[in-house]
Amino acid sequence: MDFVTLNNDVKMPILGYGVYQIADQEECESCVLDAINVGYRSIDTAQAYGNEEAVGRAIKKSGVPRDELFITTKVWISNAGYEKAKASIEESLRKLQLDYLDLLLIHQPFNDYYGTYRAMEEFYKAGKIRAIGVSNFYPDRYIDLVQFSEVVPAVNQVETHVFNQQVQAQNYMKKYNTQIESWGPFAEGRNDLFTNPTLKEIGEHHNKSIAQVALRFLIQRGVVVIPKSTHKNRMEENFDVFDFELSAEEMKKISRLDTGKSAFFSHYDPETVEFLTGLGKK
Repeated sequence: MDFVTLNNDVKMPILGYGVYQIADQEECESCVLDAINVGYRSIDTAQAYGNEEAVGRAIKKSGVPRDELFITTKVWISNAGYEKAKASIEESLRKLQLDYLDLLLIHQPFNDYYGTYRAMEEFYKAGKIRAIGVSNFYPDRYIDLVQFSEVVPAVNQVETHVFNQQVQAQNYMKKYNTQIESWGPFAEGRNDLFTNPTLKEIGEHHNKSIAQVALRFLIQRGVVVIPKSTHKNRMEENFDVFDFELSAEEMKKISRLDTGKSAFFSHYDPETVEFLTGLGKK
């Protein structure tokens, strides 16, 4: 496993396992146990996923020492603001059965995320969170938060895949010493990713799958990835990406797939903002 070193010297695995859309408690617990058995040591969940308790049970049952695991969760929009965020963080710790979190992110840049971040800074200084950061913060809001916060976000988790490579956003994160992390590294199969001829040709050259090439491309760009699968064989496949390297020419070919656009939604779209903030009121 390769690691990245965050801006506070905390080491984070560059490859983790995400549990988005695994709402069934038993399935989620089983999947996390499978992932840990495969070798994953970074698990990414969120308050909004409704599966923190399942993740917590899997962590306990795994038998892996706590200091070998890297656990991430995220504060949801409805828990934004200083007091609500503090209460929700304590609740996440209880559900996960943990004394501390390795990484805590603000899930979306809506509601009183400044108050949320202040609460996170307090938990960070108290040693209850090893690193804090944000998710889905576009460069404009990301820079604004950096400029007016005491602790520079260690991570910004944003949609990043071969069709939306986030080159400009990553450059700004590097400028302010924040690690980029990808959600949706496979674009959930959109734009026919799993049959893409460029990725297929490169994969055949290395005797690797399209999914492995897509992950390797991001890893070589220094992007942390958290692919999700409910199938153990796919977990194993996604984990097996450290025994080959893409050439400079192959990286260039894949870089040409970038559309510079989201495959899902844009925070600059008013209807999207109405939808997400509406979810945050539920």
